[in-house]
Parts: sequence; C-alpha cells; structure tokens
Amino acid sequence: MTVGKKFVAVAGNVGVGKSTLTQMISEHMGWKAFYEAVDDNPYLADFYSDMRTWSFHSQIFFLTRRLRHHHQLMEWPDSVIQDRSVYEDAEIFARNLYQQGSMTQRDWDSYLELYNVLTDFLPAPDVVVYLRASITTLQDRIQRRGREFEQDIDPHYLNRLNLLYEDWIGRFKLSPVLIVPADDLDFVTHNTHLDLIVSKIQEKLEGKDDVFFLAEDIARANHLAA
Repeated sequence: MTVGKKFVAVAGNVGVGKSTLTQMISEHMGWKAFYEAVDDNPYLADFYSDMRTWSFHSQIFFLTRRLRHHHQLMEWPDSVIQDRSVYEDAEIFARNLYQQGSMTQRDWDSYLELYNVLTDFLPAPDVVVYLRASITTLQDRIQRRGREFEQDIDPHYLNRLNLLYEDWIGRFKLSPVLIVPADDLDFVTHNTHLDLIVSKIQEKLEGKDDVFFLAEDIARANHLAA
C-alpha cells in the first residue's frame, strides 16, 4: 500500500447508515469511496425462491465481487473508505444462512475454507469503524430511508445479525476497531456528530489504542447540534 495511504472499512447491520457515513467521510476527507454492489447478482432471484439450494452460489458471487473490490481499492493510489468489509460477507451473512439451516454443512465448510484462504492474503484495513445500533434505531433508520423492499424486514432477523456482529467484532484482531454508538449519534442529521466520528477515526489512525466515545463527547456534540 502507498505510504501515507489510509484504508478504512465501515461495518454494521442493515440500515445502520454505512453507505451514508462512507459517503460523508469520503466528501469530508477527500477519500475515494468504494460501495457495496448487490444489484447484479445473477443468483438473487433463485436464492429468494429457494435459499437452501442457491445460498452457496449467491454467497460465492458476493465474496468474489467483494474480493475484486478489495483488490481495486488496494490499487487505488490515495486513501480509501469501504462500505461494508469482506469479513462481513462470511462472518455475518453466510454464517447466518448456515445457522438458520439455509446452507448445508458441506457448503458452509467449503465456503469458509475458501474465505479463510483468500483473506489470509488480503491487507487488512487500517481501521474498522463498527456502527453499533439497537433494533429500534435500525428500524427507525430503515423506515426513514424509505426503501420499499426493506420495510418488512423481520426484527428477529435484524437481531440475529446484531448478535453475529457483536460476536464477530469481539473476535476481530486483524485491525484496530472503532465502535460508534449509533443509537446516540445521528451523523445524518447533525454535522457535529459527523465531526466527532471523524475526529475519533483520525485518532485511531494515529495509533491511539484507547480511543472510544465518552458520554461527555456525545453530550458536547448534542449541545453543539441543538
């Protein structure tokens, strides 16, 4: 990676605001943004009609596409920020399919082995920004952004993903992690909340391991936003 180049990945559950935060930080910092692409998966229609048969194929497509994006952002000469990391494809979404019985043991074992081998060769992000939010916050933000196909997402599904995210982030050791309390910080509505998040990311990039959001940080940002 180019000297001085930074690579930040934004992680978090459906509706938490990953794409929005990626865009806002990209504009704020002048970094190149790489976004999740899901619309061109040729297996999606089959997957939704028969998850158990097509889950492996669909997840392999997503993993391949994510790895291609990872390679592209590594080739980019300047700092980059990524909307959803390659790790989440396996650790959250494929694992959830396996746990709910929509992916066979054989397919899960094959997928996981491929994922582990490939990610051994990938440069890790300099920082992973994990947006942590309650189901209530996720539902509110999903409703606000108004995507019709998301309006009927089962809260139990969101909760399963939240549990998987918490388990994954607790085990993740490849990069420093900045946990953003998204229940308390609405960076879409308040610029001061975005400024606070950016300042914490910069501290983390400077190698400060003890960076976290204090109650007084949030209170000060809320006061400035009022």
